[in-house]
Amino acid sequence: MKVILLQDIKGSGKKDQIIEASDGYARNYLIPKKLAKEATSEVLNSIQKAKSADRHREEVKRAEAEAKARELKGKVIQLNARGGENGKLYGAITNDQIAQAVKEQYGFEVDKRKVEQEEPIRTAGQSFVNLKLMAGISVRMIVNVKTEK
Repeated sequence: MKVILLQDIKGSGKKDQIIEASDGYARNYLIPKKLAKEATSEVLNSIQKAKSADRHREEVKRAEAEAKARELKGKVIQLNARGGENGKLYGAITNDQIAQAVKEQYGFEVDKRKVEQEEPIRTAGQSFVNLKLMAGISVRMIVNVKTEK
């Protein structure tokens, strides 16, 4: 009997995989425990539609991330931080501060965990950061830090 797995089953297969299972194993174990369902043409079509919808959603997200990356590329993030006279800051610029500044200055929501600093920003001046917008899509931005006393 052909069944479509609804979950990963050790020794049998992965989720959404179509396998050939013995009739007894399918009817007495897999189907009653909702681990699989019989592979009918209706079920196969619904899985195909769901996969195509997921692919479409992923393509739309990727296109949005690429557009955002093109818009943010080369832009400068302005930050003010407390510091001494020689340009040394009282602390460091955090990823959260950079994410907040991007949101305020450019209107794009960026997760603070997606901000990558080459090294901690502890002095006034310009530094570079990478914003990871999606897997494989990142944008390099300049952070300009000014001290306030």
